[in-house]
Amino acid sequence: MGPLFRRSLRFIGLLSFAALLVPSAAEAQEQPRFLIDETVEFDFTPLVLGELEVAQAPSDSQEPGTDNQPVTVTPGESASAEDASLAKAAQNPIASLISLPIQWNSTPNSQWAPNVLDPRAKHNQTQNVVNVQPVVPFKVSDGLTLVTRTIVPFISQPWARGTNIQAMGDINPSVFFVPTLKGNFTVGVGPTLIIPSATDSRLASGRWSAGPTGVLVYSKGKVVAGGLINNVWSFAGGGKNDVNKMLIQPFLNYNLPKGWYLTSSPIITANWMNEDNKGWMVPVGAGVGRVFKLGTQPINTSLSAYYNLVKPEIAGETLAGDWTFRLQAQFLFPTGG
Repeated sequence: MGPLFRRSLRFIGLLSFAALLVPSAAEAQEQPRFLIDETVEFDFTPLVLGELEVAQAPSDSQEPGTDNQPVTVTPGESASAEDASLAKAAQNPIASLISLPIQWNSTPNSQWAPNVLDPRAKHNQTQNVVNVQPVVPFKVSDGLTLVTRTIVPFISQPWARGTNIQAMGDINPSVFFVPTLKGNFTVGVGPTLIIPSATDSRLASGRWSAGPTGVLVYSKGKVVAGGLINNVWSFAGGGKNDVNKMLIQPFLNYNLPKGWYLTSSPIITANWMNEDNKGWMVPVGAGVGRVFKLGTQPINTSLSAYYNLVKPEIAGETLAGDWTFRLQAQFLFPTGG
């Protein structure tokens, strides 16, 4: 079969797999800021813009992931060498590889609303978000690749009287224009969009928002490091509140033998609409991951924990719990094999 036909089959398979996840994925999370009520705004931005994932291939002449060529499995390569190569490649968010990350974030000891709104509210609930994040690259030419990344969040949000809201949140597609570069750096820039698709109005901004996004990746030896930044502003929609939010995600990975690696990828957010500059979420933490094969399917898994050093305030209170735990399984689809 031709490359185009194989790529089409993979993409269709990804969509089908994501569809199968919908019934069970409605109960999970990513770093906090909460909902919208008549009197109190909760911000989900840190939850639904999840960790960066993709992958890349080994090369004899330069570091994996730095020339934007399609990720391949090298015939005859040992299993441990292949896993190590994919582990390093999977840490490049704009590499040329189809992948499907599924990311669960859980923040226990959260509070649904400030006590000025609900005097009985306590930090005794857990917020969960599952992000399904298909990544699909398109080779435009020898000098340019488009990498598309779409985040579909499924949210279980604490609510009044110990209840939970379970719904799909706003969908966030991004497109990165990635030029072919030689050396240790990869860069991608493009637009990002927030679609007001939430299935429960209490979890929705009700606004279309858009802005620029960019990624810089450095890969050398055992280290893959870099960062993502974006800012979105609302421009349409029926929501009553304007949107102006920034996201910064630095990442640092140190690769170990046999596909293991150490990772840190906190998601720092700022809601510029929050008064008195108290809309910041600043987590710190780290985790461990490994690439392995389940049958013939490469999977990149990781587990990490982040302490929420700075949390946004609503009516003088912080509602998010102190810790967010992140578990991810990323299905990788390199060419060849």
